[in-house]
Amino acid sequence: MSQEAFTCPLGRQEIRIETGKVARQANGSVILSCGETVIFASACAAATPAEGVDFFPLRVDYQERYSSAGRTAGGFLKREGKLAEREILVSRLIDRPIRPLFDEGYHNEVQLLSYVFSYDGTHLPDVLAICASSAALVISDIPLLKPLGAVRMGCVNGEYIVNPTLLEMKESSLDLVLAGTEEAILMIEGHSAFLKEEEILEAIEMGHKAIAHFCRELSRFQQRVGKPKKKEHIRELPKDVVQTVRNEAAQLLDAALRVSSKKERETALAGIQATILQLLAPEGAEPQTKKDILAAYKNLQSSLMRKMILEEGKRLDGRALQTIRPISIEQGMLPRTHGSSLFTRGETQSLAVCTLGGENSAQRFEDLNGDGAARFYLQYFFPPFSVGEVGRMGPPGRREVGHGKLAERALLATLPSQEKFPYVIRIESNITESNGSSSMASVCGGCLAMMDAGVPIKRPVAGIAMGLILEGDRYAILSDILGAEDALGDMDFKVAGDEHGITAFQMDIKVEGITREILHAALMQAKEGRTHILRTMLAVCPEPKAEMSAHAPRIEVIQIKQSKIGTVIGPGGKQIRAITEETGVQVDINDSGLISLSSNNAEAMKRAKEIIIGLTSEAEIGKIYTGRITSVMPFGYFVEIFSGKEGLCHISEILPKRLQTIQEAPFKEGDQLEVKVLDINDRGQIRLSHRAVLDSVKPHAELKQ
Repeated sequence: MSQEAFTCPLGRQEIRIETGKVARQANGSVILSCGETVIFASACAAATPAEGVDFFPLRVDYQERYSSAGRTAGGFLKREGKLAEREILVSRLIDRPIRPLFDEGYHNEVQLLSYVFSYDGTHLPDVLAICASSAALVISDIPLLKPLGAVRMGCVNGEYIVNPTLLEMKESSLDLVLAGTEEAILMIEGHSAFLKEEEILEAIEMGHKAIAHFCRELSRFQQRVGKPKKKEHIRELPKDVVQTVRNEAAQLLDAALRVSSKKERETALAGIQATILQLLAPEGAEPQTKKDILAAYKNLQSSLMRKMILEEGKRLDGRALQTIRPISIEQGMLPRTHGSSLFTRGETQSLAVCTLGGENSAQRFEDLNGDGAARFYLQYFFPPFSVGEVGRMGPPGRREVGHGKLAERALLATLPSQEKFPYVIRIESNITESNGSSSMASVCGGCLAMMDAGVPIKRPVAGIAMGLILEGDRYAILSDILGAEDALGDMDFKVAGDEHGITAFQMDIKVEGITREILHAALMQAKEGRTHILRTMLAVCPEPKAEMSAHAPRIEVIQIKQSKIGTVIGPGGKQIRAITEETGVQVDINDSGLISLSSNNAEAMKRAKEIIIGLTSEAEIGKIYTGRITSVMPFGYFVEIFSGKEGLCHISEILPKRLQTIQEAPFKEGDQLEVKVLDINDRGQIRLSHRAVLDSVKPHAELKQ
């Protein structure tokens, strides 16, 4: 293949996509450049459909090479290995909008790999990787239906920015990743600082215009260099199988779908499926026949559910379209935790736990921009028993990582400042039951657990998942969707926030045709739903607890000058270790000079503060201090005005009258003594006076007389 390239504006940035230079044996490969950020993407497909598979086996992996930013990984292993959390999240961003753009009958295994080979610290690589993966598929012979594009939307000082830089994103009140085709949006994900629905819609419309332009340019590039699409392995369901399954199962399915309990409904559906398979695919039947029957059976379920919703206005559990499932809340269920909440909505339940800690509890991470530590993080657990199944246990899967991050972002905007609440906050959401929208139950449970722990959040939030059934011009928007309504419907739209604004959102759409009218209606219906959920939460827990749990550590912060950081740490960390050894208090200090002290012992905390203040404070000439006499000498007192910092109060400066010997003074070692700083010499020695303190109060005493 000869080398070909095209350039295209994407918002205020310009990207260049070239092919034919690298990875020429892949079905499709491109190098995308934006500034000095360079993304490589490849697309490969198996030559034949995967055996025994009745779904589309798509695998997406995105990886950020540390060498792209001139760095090496900080761990023991210097080679890139399993994907980090951020890489998993970006892999999901690529996967979700691309998956619907394949025909239902295409079952060849497809692998999309993308690597960040150069990163300039300005142009963010994640949305560029979506565009690069789309381009690699578009020019390949893999049968992607149409080009896909993606942008990020930011909002700085009320102005929307398409593909903002890293610096602009630090000031942005919106982080919205948008992906779609020239005609429609297929995915939305992001978070905001309580922006209103209309503001989110405006950002989506602006972003989609940029996406549409990119898709048109990519189509022209495809016409010039793209390979013919291989469609011989796309298999349509035989019409006779579809009709036979409908004839045999429609009546039974219609009755089973109206069973309100999830477990009972699934048992009934499984029984019907087994009966149909036994009838239409007896022992010895071709494996493909069985696959066709199962696919036709699933399509029939979807068709009947959609008809019931659109024509009757009824849902699988008997609810109306806008009705929220019953909610129950139990606060403080776990006595030894710092905060806990059991949040149940219908057959979805989250046992959320809030744990407070010091700086060493922060979640450390490493990415292309350097090392960091998250003071707030939410971890989502989805064990198999939550859906009544037996399954794998181990590290979190991609779904768990994605759901946890969405809930975390939803709660991020509610957090108090570090100065007001100097704790690291960890939330666990343990999903103990699931029938739709467990990530939004995690938002509600996580918010309530923080309130139970006494975290002074800015304002409470709730979350809700919306669904959609779309048939031509007819549509129905569903509030608080069930798992089956997600699987068989056309949209999963999760929205978190309060009655005044949105903090997080995630939307996946399986069909094109979502208009602005539908999107606006879904957002407004979501607002009504989450307001109802939030009011239910506030009826149980109207405000955060005034007192933290007795089992939570006590943390205080001290701000010191940056020039004093080395004094507190000491050579090789000697001084900070000595403070911890003497007091038992955990001491953490950051680069800005903010010191965090953590302990359950009030006296120990007080002593640690005294030591640090003593190490970092500087005596001021003319200022009065209350100190402690540390030693009595013939020529005066040595007085400690700060921990570890002494000055000399000469015998002539103790009292207004002249003293012949130090024994004539009425003070002894260990007494508290008010002293005024008279002078500090070049060697840092401090000259003190008690007499000057007495002289300063004498005129006031005479005036009172």
